[in-house]
Amino acid sequence: MAKTIDPVRPSVGLALAYRRRLDALIDEMHNSVTYWARAKYKANPPELAADESPARTMERLMRKLARRWQRRFDDLSDDLAKYFATAVEDRSKRQLQAALRKAGWAVQFKPTRAQNDAYQAVVAENVQLIKSIPQQYLGQVQGQIMRNVSQGRDLSDMVADLQTRYGVTKRRAALICRDQNNKATAVFTRVRQQELGITEAIWMHSHGGKEPRPSHLANDGKPYNVATGWYDPDEEAWIWPGELINCRCVSRSIIPGLA
Repeated sequence: MAKTIDPVRPSVGLALAYRRRLDALIDEMHNSVTYWARAKYKANPPELAADESPARTMERLMRKLARRWQRRFDDLSDDLAKYFATAVEDRSKRQLQAALRKAGWAVQFKPTRAQNDAYQAVVAENVQLIKSIPQQYLGQVQGQIMRNVSQGRDLSDMVADLQTRYGVTKRRAALICRDQNNKATAVFTRVRQQELGITEAIWMHSHGGKEPRPSHLANDGKPYNVATGWYDPDEEAWIWPGELINCRCVSRSIIPGLA
């Protein structure tokens, strides 16, 4: 007789730990950009009728800051991504082991090629996302500063604009951490399900979030094939729990032959 086991859920604590590390880097970058931009603005304030000197000064400054902070994020991205992937991989393994043990099935997972492939994929995706943070922030900031210079706006306007960009960047980092935590947990769990010969699982909606996906809510409690996933009519694609952006759905593995 088949039996379902407890789901492997993403750890809120791991997402927060990842976010704290990204936030610290973002804070450093924002504070540096704000400090130097204010200093240059005060030294050479733009005026509508002025020549191009203020604009050239700010452009040179932003190119310098962009190189500095992109390099810093690039240098730290691999270690940070590996830290995150290792933490999620270990926790998802222990949580699945505990669920199986509770159902009467003791399992010791050994390193496999499939698990390593999943791990490397998680690392690679997070490296790219970490690198994209300064790319997006600095690109937006440079554009806004140059518009301020060309329009002759004052220092307070520039500082307010920088603060707005900072808020957008912090919210994006929070989404990255939360979403990648969901995705990585789901990926590691799915690989282990397949290695254990588990072919079916029950889709579980999180019942969280302000705007749940209607199709995922309707699929709550229904079985799906672990290898192929579930066909989401709204996406017109085969997907797995936690795969889509901000999806918090999980699964309950169906273990055949357990009383």
